[in-house]
Amino acid sequence: MKIDADISFRKLEIFIAFMASGNIARTAEQLSLSSVSVHRALHTLEENVRCPLFIHQGRSLKPLPAAHTLLEYALEAVDTMEKGIFDARQTAGLGQKRMRIGTLYSLTMETVPRLIMGMKLRRPELELDLTMGSNQLLLKKLELGELDAILLSVTDSQIDRRRHEVLPLFEDNIFLAAPREAKLTDGASADLRDYRQQKFVSLAEGFATFHGFQEAFGVAGFDADIVMRVNDIFSMLSLVQAGVGFALVPGRMRRVYENSVRLLPLAEPYQMRQSIAIVFDRNREHDPNLLPLVAEGRMYAREVLANAERAPDAPA
Repeated sequence: MKIDADISFRKLEIFIAFMASGNIARTAEQLSLSSVSVHRALHTLEENVRCPLFIHQGRSLKPLPAAHTLLEYALEAVDTMEKGIFDARQTAGLGQKRMRIGTLYSLTMETVPRLIMGMKLRRPELELDLTMGSNQLLLKKLELGELDAILLSVTDSQIDRRRHEVLPLFEDNIFLAAPREAKLTDGASADLRDYRQQKFVSLAEGFATFHGFQEAFGVAGFDADIVMRVNDIFSMLSLVQAGVGFALVPGRMRRVYENSVRLLPLAEPYQMRQSIAIVFDRNREHDPNLLPLVAEGRMYAREVLANAERAPDAPA
């Protein structure tokens, strides 16, 4: 026999509470419901089971033997489901004292350490696993449930906003990076057409900056002479330092490499901005492990915005 679709776990919980208290008013108070809601749940449960469960004695509702039989199985069913939900959440990484965060390499310079320090103050017992990779890799791991949250450029990613929550952190400009000894064209900004004869190094496909790299040279009207592709931005900038070629890099790398690499803002036709954000599954927005990350992310975003308003001419 098929179980009636209207027999819900909520009705079973109300039924169990009533069987324990023996009183509709006390059950309603215990579950923060109205007496009418409790009575309706018990009545519809009786209809759905399709056998008498209760009898009215005056103004009271008295359980029949069938109700006591059902209670044994209801307790077992609810207990089994609670254990199943707990085990499922454990398998998905929820409820554990460990959080798996994915990030772009370039965000490990400042943003990620700041967020982690704040999270540890809020949840000292929380263990953090950090995975670094491309936009493409991080999104794939998030969708497979291998990461709990990721920090990446949403400008260069296809984010399913129905499934994922996006918490913006800041926006960043893209610069031309050149070896210190390189001869640059005159001017405060770099016109990529003037670098047609230069060699370039770039990140591999799937990284945030690679997508912008292609777009910028598409606007310039030629394909850059890429002599090497690498899988992290630090290796790319090391190659620029060594004189292997030029590159396009986000401004957040400027503080560390400003003394060893020359950075020029791009001329107006090629200017690009990356929107950096925290992304996580929408159905986990109340996960206690994610809450400190979200709180620190919001604080960080407000701080970045306040600094930008104080120094509006400073690059992002």
